[in-house]
Amino acid sequence: MDQPTGEIAESLHLITSLQSQLESLQIRVKELESDNAKLSSLVSNCCCHKAEENILARVSGSFGLVDERGSSNSNGGKSRKKKENQTVPDDKVRTEHQYSKIYVALKVMYFGQRFFGFASESQMDPTVEIECLNFLQSEIFKALDKTRLINGDKKNLQYSRCGRTDKGVSSVGQVISLFLRSNHKKPEQSNGCSGEFVPEEPYEREIDYVKILNKVLPKDIRVMGWCPAPTEFSARFSCLSREYKYFFWNRDLNVVAMENAGKKFVGEHDFRNFCKMDAANVHNYRRHITEFEIFPCNERLRQFEGDQLWAVKIKGTAFLWHQVRCMVAVLFLIGQGLESPNVVDALLDVDRTPRKPQYRIAPEIPLVLQSCKFEGLRFMCSLALYVLRSFLCVDARQALHAHLEMECRSYKLLSAIFHDALLSCSLVENDDSVLNSKTRKKAASHVPLMSRPTEPSYEERCIKLNSRAEEQKAYRLAKSRTCSNKARS
Repeated sequence: MDQPTGEIAESLHLITSLQSQLESLQIRVKELESDNAKLSSLVSNCCCHKAEENILARVSGSFGLVDERGSSNSNGGKSRKKKENQTVPDDKVRTEHQYSKIYVALKVMYFGQRFFGFASESQMDPTVEIECLNFLQSEIFKALDKTRLINGDKKNLQYSRCGRTDKGVSSVGQVISLFLRSNHKKPEQSNGCSGEFVPEEPYEREIDYVKILNKVLPKDIRVMGWCPAPTEFSARFSCLSREYKYFFWNRDLNVVAMENAGKKFVGEHDFRNFCKMDAANVHNYRRHITEFEIFPCNERLRQFEGDQLWAVKIKGTAFLWHQVRCMVAVLFLIGQGLESPNVVDALLDVDRTPRKPQYRIAPEIPLVLQSCKFEGLRFMCSLALYVLRSFLCVDARQALHAHLEMECRSYKLLSAIFHDALLSCSLVENDDSVLNSKTRKKAASHVPLMSRPTEPSYEERCIKLNSRAEEQKAYRLAKSRTCSNKARS
């Protein structure tokens, strides 16, 4: 009996010891909580902490913008969860008209190859945007919605874009303009301007549009810069000039003949034979080309006896539908020796050649919208922003440069893979006897442009459109009469 009694006593002693330790730990926890409250009070009153919160608020945006982790935050980058069924007082509710807005021009880069499959091959109404451009715009608007830079009806954004690029065409200088939210406070007397406000110093303390949008955009679309613009600005109609580049491999082309023929494009001409005609919406086909140049690039294909990459640069005030690709297609025929440079003079003379000869336009992938020029606009990428506590530099320009360099390296790797496949293909044995036994097809002979079938002229297209309009009018009139007769009976 003594041994069980001793075990019970030992257990009671252990329980008493543990209770004493628990009480001691609870007292220590209360002391630490008190110290933590004192330190939090000191930190909240510290000027450095307030300055850091202000900087972080500018990075993530003061309107609940997306941070680097993809979460929506506000109040200096701290997440704020709303409780379910939580009511907000009426004086705290903020509509889109209570936010300050600024009219902004954005310079956009996009790689057009991914948009190739989103273009319709069927005949479409020329007044409708090309589907790949609609897809591109939808990607941009999705990013604007996600970052809450826009809110409400898109009709109030006063959106415009500089150029309509074809399916598959890339750009490093496309420009769009629209109203975006601003960090600047709405003036007290807005005079019914719905918060639309252009500050005197727009670069200071403004939202980092480049950094914020590039975080959520697909990797083949990037905002290169931004600039505040006057409200009467239009990315389409305020553009002074547009510059295109078309890249091509030499492949024994006569570049001198191409350059001599290309210089004939410079000046103001009627380019109806160098475009896809849209008689329903375009009635003036005169365009002014200010510069034309053909020059070699740095890229070479050593495995193809040093075949070098060249580029055609064409600059003008405005361009017609497929104009650049039609011009380049004719230049390629001249470079191959199939056409004389004088064919450009014949195609530019619409009195002599009122109907466009049928020919295939140049492929879309090598075409790039290089730049769009505007008066008084200076696009910028955000300056370096330092975070006080971690001493980290957040620079949108550095991030953009790193992204483009990474993409360039990725495509270089793909090129190396295809090069290895090409070398492997050359090692496969070929049985020439099988090829010699078969009858080889005779190469198709070239038909000169001026001897080919032609498309309808502008006047013929207008007559057809008017005839179609009259037929539709007569059909509607007859249908209305039939309906009225049935109503009477």
